[in-house]
Amino acid sequence: MTHLNENTVLDIKNRSHAVTAEITVPDAKASGAIIAQGGRFLFLRSGVPAHCYNFLGFERVYARATQPLTQGKHTVRYEFKYDGGGVGKGGAGTLFVHGQQVGEARLSRTVPFLFSADGTDIGIDNGSPVTEEYETPFGRFTGEISWVRIDLDKDVFEDAAGEEQALAGRS
Repeated sequence: MTHLNENTVLDIKNRSHAVTAEITVPDAKASGAIIAQGGRFLFLRSGVPAHCYNFLGFERVYARATQPLTQGKHTVRYEFKYDGGGVGKGGAGTLFVHGQQVGEARLSRTVPFLFSADGTDIGIDNGSPVTEEYETPFGRFTGEISWVRIDLDKDVFEDAAGEEQALAGRS
């Protein structure tokens, strides 16, 4: 699936969320995008699972495993725990394989309102590159993607005054 408009995909901005995928890799060198949404990206490079958060091209933050996946079926999950307290705040990102933590990252800030016009792609990244580690289109995932699921936490930011201030550049 490619070029899904941002408004057709669950809104993960300003809240805790998780992205989970069940994939099958043919070998330890499997590569490609699992899911790319604006400045967020869950992928494999030379078999190593990673998540990159691109803050509007100014900052890229990675949660990356240290070992490549073995041949076979795997569940890869990225969880983001939002700090809250306003829009565009930071949080902690954790990468898991089969429920075991394999990487983590601290985001000092996040995109508060609109990721980009690129949309969401599954199995390829056709938009502007999330990371400088590749050029678009980033090759199709060399394994198989059974499914991708996005889960939202209930801590959505609902402070209209804070949102208004952020829009006005006063946060």
